[in-house]
Amino acid sequence: MTDSPRRRETGHHVSDRMVILDTASKVLYHSILVLALYFVLAGHNRPGGGFVSGLTVGAAVALRYVSGGAAAVRTTFRVPAHVILGAGLLLAAGTAFVPLLLGESILEHASATVHLPLFDSVKLNTVILFDVGVDLVVIGLVMMAFAAFGDDDAQPPSAERPPREHPATEHPAPEHTAPDDSRTVER
Repeated sequence: MTDSPRRRETGHHVSDRMVILDTASKVLYHSILVLALYFVLAGHNRPGGGFVSGLTVGAAVALRYVSGGAAAVRTTFRVPAHVILGAGLLLAAGTAFVPLLLGESILEHASATVHLPLFDSVKLNTVILFDVGVDLVVIGLVMMAFAAFGDDDAQPPSAERPPREHPATEHPAPEHTAPDDSRTVER
């Protein structure tokens, strides 16, 4: 039996992968991300917001995991998950506490109207910064969960123990005589 080109490239049998899921996930992944962008932009005036947007991105990442495995999830974003989470936390907390420095109450928001040539007037609001921060926190948490629990190539913890680095500082084990014979056993 000869190997197909796809089997030789990936090391998987063609039947190991679901072709319909692979094709559908390529289309749906980007569509779900656009929906998440809508949720984060419209969230302060309509249902949605940063949390719902983050969960929607999490669903897109889950679809990518089902389709391509842990390797596909690791290559989804160029920035590590803990950096995404930290940036979101910093942005959300900064948006919440900056009004205190300006003499306002916590989570007070500001808005302005900008006149653009194609869109006439656009209302900008600082609430969007808080929503984006929450969005990034949820995305970072979802990515970290897939990194921690979704790694199908992980080794058991006992196999990952590094060798001892400082053998000179260790005390030699005492020699003991085995009770049933006279051989010396080293530990």
